[in-house]
Order: sequence, then structure tokens, then C-alpha cells
Amino acid sequence: MAGGDLRLEDCLNRVCPWSGRPVQADSLTRYKGKTVGFCNPGCREKFEKAVNAFDAAIEGQK
Repeated sequence: MAGGDLRLEDCLNRVCPWSGRPVQADSLTRYKGKTVGFCNPGCREKFEKAVNAFDAAIEGQK
């Protein structure tokens, strides 16, 4: 999900949903066509794992 073409100014949020700290340009991802930001790459990866798990559960793939 993460990509180098993402821009901080396009980010939907200004604070990390996990930590509450400001989002960083190196910690952006695209989710459902929107840019979402996190305070560090670790929080971004945690989000990506959670989303993948939910998407798989919804699709019945586990």
C-alpha cells in the first residue's frame, strides 16, 4: 500500500491514529484511494497488517 508518490499535503489526517503524534511524510499509505498518514513506518505497517487481516476475513480467506 505504501508508495513514493504519496504527498503529505494530500493526507486525510494530521495525527497518527495509533499514537496521536503528527504524521510524517515517510509514513504515508494509500487506503481505498485516499492518502492516510502515520507518525512512523512502524505504525503504517501495523495499519497495513490490520487492514489486510480484515479484508481477508471479509472475503472469507483467513
